[in-house]
Amino acid sequence: MGSIPALPSVPTVKSSLAPEPRDRPAAGPGKQNNGAAAAPRVGSSLSAAAGSAGVSDMAKKKIVTGDAGYILEDVPHFSDYLPNLPSYSNPLQDNPSYSVVKQYFVHVDDTVPQKVVVHKDSPRGVHFRRAGPRQRVYFEADDVQACIVTCGGLCPGLNTVIREIVCGLYHMYGVKRVLGINGGYRGFYARNTVPLDPKIVNDIHKRGGTILGTSRGGHDTKKIVDSIQDRGINQVYIIGGDGTQRGASLIFEEVRRRGLKVAVAGIPKTIDNDIPVIDKSFGFDTAVEEAQRAINAAHVEAESVENGIGVVKLMGRNSGFIAMYATLASRDVDCCLIPESPFYLEGAGGLFEYIEKRLKENGHMVIVIAEGAGQELMSQNNQSLDNGKDASGNKLFQDVGLWISQKIKDHFSQRGKMGITLKYIDPTYMIRAIPSIASDNVYCTLLAQSCVHGTMAGYTGFTSGLVNGRQTYIPFYRITEKQNNVVITDRMWARLLSSTNQPSFWSPKDVIEDKREEEPPTELLDDPSCCAENGLVGIGKGTG
Repeated sequence: MGSIPALPSVPTVKSSLAPEPRDRPAAGPGKQNNGAAAAPRVGSSLSAAAGSAGVSDMAKKKIVTGDAGYILEDVPHFSDYLPNLPSYSNPLQDNPSYSVVKQYFVHVDDTVPQKVVVHKDSPRGVHFRRAGPRQRVYFEADDVQACIVTCGGLCPGLNTVIREIVCGLYHMYGVKRVLGINGGYRGFYARNTVPLDPKIVNDIHKRGGTILGTSRGGHDTKKIVDSIQDRGINQVYIIGGDGTQRGASLIFEEVRRRGLKVAVAGIPKTIDNDIPVIDKSFGFDTAVEEAQRAINAAHVEAESVENGIGVVKLMGRNSGFIAMYATLASRDVDCCLIPESPFYLEGAGGLFEYIEKRLKENGHMVIVIAEGAGQELMSQNNQSLDNGKDASGNKLFQDVGLWISQKIKDHFSQRGKMGITLKYIDPTYMIRAIPSIASDNVYCTLLAQSCVHGTMAGYTGFTSGLVNGRQTYIPFYRITEKQNNVVITDRMWARLLSSTNQPSFWSPKDVIEDKREEEPPTELLDDPSCCAENGLVGIGKGTG
C-alpha cells in the first residue's frame, strides 16, 4: 500500500466537564492524595453528540473548556467507549526506585499550556494533558501483551526509545510480554515478531538504526488490526513521523470501532523536526551536532585553497531546522539556504553575486543547503522531470546539492574572471545512522516512559511529546494536521542572517506579501512571535 490517507475533517465536541476518570483509593505513605472532588468524563457527551450529528464517534475531538478561555484538547480514554472497566492500584507505589519521590503520581487536573508567553488580559488558551503515572491503571501486568513498531526513515534515538519502552514496562509495571514488529507496518501481517526483554535490549541504545527494521508504506488498517486481535496484543507503541502517526490514528479508530481494549500510542519521530506542537523531535540535537563535523570539514577544505567554496547538503525536505541550527551553532557558514526561504541565482541581490562578494572579502566561503531548498528552481530548468513519490507518499526530490554545486561551477567558468575550487559534502546518511547523543538519549527515555504511563492508565489514541518543557499527551490530529516550518519573518531567522551576513534574497515587496499571507494571531495567541526565546525549546511553535 502507498501513502496513508488523510484523516477526514470532523466537528468538534465541547464540554465544560473535566474529562479524566478518577478512581481514588486512599493514599498510603508517600502517595498523592489531593482530595479533589471527582468530575464526570466527556465520553458520554461525545457519544450523544455523535449520534445526534450523524458523525462517527471515533473521529470526535475531545475538547474540554473552562474559565478564562481555558481549553483542554484531551486524548481518548478506555472509559470513553468501554464502560465499567476495572482499574487497579498502580504498582509504582510499591516500587523501591520511586520510594524517595514525594509526589510521583500526576495530579488529575495537571495540564500544560501550548503557549507560555501571554498578555495580562489574554485567554488561558489551549492546553494538553500532562504525561506521567496515575494512581489507577487499567491493565494488570500479567494481562499485557505489548508490541513496538518503527516506521519510516532512520533517525538517531530509535533504539533508545525501543529500549526504554521495554525496560519501562518491565521494571515499572512488571510487564513481561513485549513483541517487536519487524519491518514497519507491513510487519504486522507479513513478517515474524521478535520477543523483547531488558536483557535483549540492554545495549541497543549504543547502536544506530533500529533493531526492529523499518519500511515506508505497507499500511493496511484492517490487516494490522486483525493481526493485533489475533495475537492478543493490547498495547501498541508506534514510532514514526507524521505519516506514521496518521496510520496510528487510523489503527486507533478501527480498534475503537471494534470495541477492543487495545491502547494505541505514538512517539513522534522526524529528524527534520517538522512535527508541530512539540518543542522538538528526538534525534534533532544529534543531527545538529553531527552536522557540525561536515560543516567543519567543508570550512577546512574551503579556506585551504584560493577562492575555495564548501557546499554541505543537510536534511530538511520541507523544514530547514537542521540547516538553520547547524549554521547558527557553527559560525563558519556564510550562506544558509532552506525550503522556506526562496532564493534566486542570477542578477542583482542573487546568490551568484553574493558568492563573488564573499570570495573577494574572505577568499573562501561555506554554503549550507537543506535538501528541499531550490526545488522550484530545478523544476523550472527541467519542467518535464517528474521524480514521483516514495512508498510513504513523499515527493522524491532531486539532489539540490549536486545541482547548485554544478551551477556555481558553470557560472564562474563562463565568466572566466575568478577561478574557484568547490568541494561538495553530503553527510545525510551518516547523520541518520549514528547513535543518539546524551541529550537525545535522555529525551527518548522521557518520551518512552511517558507513553508507558499513559497506556497503563488507560489512555489511547495519543502521541507523547514535549510541550514547553513538559511531557504531554497530544491527540493524533494535532500532530498530523500540518507541518512545522521555519518562520522566516521570525527573530531566529533574523539571528541567522546576522550571523552569516547573507542577504535575505527577498525584495521588500516579497516580505510585505509574505506577511499578508500569514494567518492573523488568534485569541489563543497562535502568533509565532508569542513563543519561547530560549534555545531549542519552543522551535516547534515558531522560533522567536
